[in-house]
Amino acid sequence: TSLPTKKGPSKLSPEQRQELLDPLLQSSWKLVDGRDAIFKSYKFKDFQQAFSFMTNSALNAEKLDHHRSGSTSTNRVDVTLTTHSCGGISSRDVRLASVMDAAAAKYFA
Repeated sequence: TSLPTKKGPSKLSPEQRQELLDPLLQSSWKLVDGRDAIFKSYKFKDFQQAFSFMTNSALNAEKLDHHRSGSTSTNRVDVTLTTHSCGGISSRDVRLASVMDAAAAKYFA
């Protein structure tokens, strides 16, 4: 007998993409050319803010059981989100993007 498998997230349907991705695309997220992923570049006052944001994002990603791809240079954090287990953008990516946008907003309040 086989063991039950844990069902992971699934790719967003066309309807979900329109409903969930459109607000992100309005807030500077971009679709990545050549793959089903979203990208955003955050710019901060200095490296300390950028590093703080990146650390906060990593902790939030762990809470959401999601892993992101990102890089930090001087005062900028570049983030690419996609869900490898389903081969594209899932609700986890949308949730994490929203959490990251809310966290970034605190630096500019």
